[in-house]
Amino acid sequence: IIVDDDDSKVWSLYDAGPRSIRCPLIFLPPVSGTADVFFQQILALTGWGYRVIALQYPVYWDHLEFCDGFRKLLDHLQLDKVHLFGASLGGFLAQKFAEYTHKSPRVQSLILCNAFSDTSIFNQTWTANSFWLMPAFMLKKIVLGNFASGPLDPEMADGIDFMVDRLESLGQSELASRLTLNCQNSYVEPHKIRDIPVTIMDVFDQSALSTEAKEEMYKLYPNARRAHLKTGGNFPYLCRSAEVNLYIQIHLLQFHGTRYAAIDPSMVSAEELEVQKISLHTSSEQEEQ
Repeated sequence: IIVDDDDSKVWSLYDAGPRSIRCPLIFLPPVSGTADVFFQQILALTGWGYRVIALQYPVYWDHLEFCDGFRKLLDHLQLDKVHLFGASLGGFLAQKFAEYTHKSPRVQSLILCNAFSDTSIFNQTWTANSFWLMPAFMLKKIVLGNFASGPLDPEMADGIDFMVDRLESLGQSELASRLTLNCQNSYVEPHKIRDIPVTIMDVFDQSALSTEAKEEMYKLYPNARRAHLKTGGNFPYLCRSAEVNLYIQIHLLQFHGTRYAAIDPSMVSAEELEVQKISLHTSSEQEEQ
């Protein structure tokens, strides 16, 4: 899909599940990812009646340009409000988009997986402007430097192999633009997105994120739900998909029975809705106290 005046900016996406859903869950990939890295989520969630869209970004060189393009894409898809699941860079861009549209909100909720809120954590802000000059093999080497090495369980090894394969499919300008977005000096302004329900999903084993970066996320979103995975490395949605999919469902449960539900109402049982209403009622009472 092309939504910009520039014909070279093409969004690729998988849109799966019931089209009647007007507030789907949209997946934004990390630097090395393509739309299909979320195939485990697409398969499972659509089977349960959710509408999910997995995206692949065109070449954008700054956050504002990305946000503007993403807004046009949502307009093109006729989606007023959406839930966003962002992994790593995708998580940062999801927060920036929520911030960008805060006056006329387009983001109903956020699931931030191994995400960060300030690009300075990568200590690459000074090189961000030179990525466009680098040949593809150098850019790939930079990205691969963050992949886990050493002994891994089979699922994690498969996940990394799959991501390496996806990385190989990206061209120089795609990679250079994503690394630029990833490292360009920028941070999230939390007061603009304070009222959005957030789930922070992270792993306890080795990932590209430092402990400081994770702590910073918890500070920014003190009321966020936390979804911790013991293991999963950089790509838990590939190698720990059952756990990730469960956490996604728990996050989306709060919207069942509302117009922001990402699931086909006929797939939700009356009992589930009743439980949901009671828990919403309880949490609102607690807030009042």
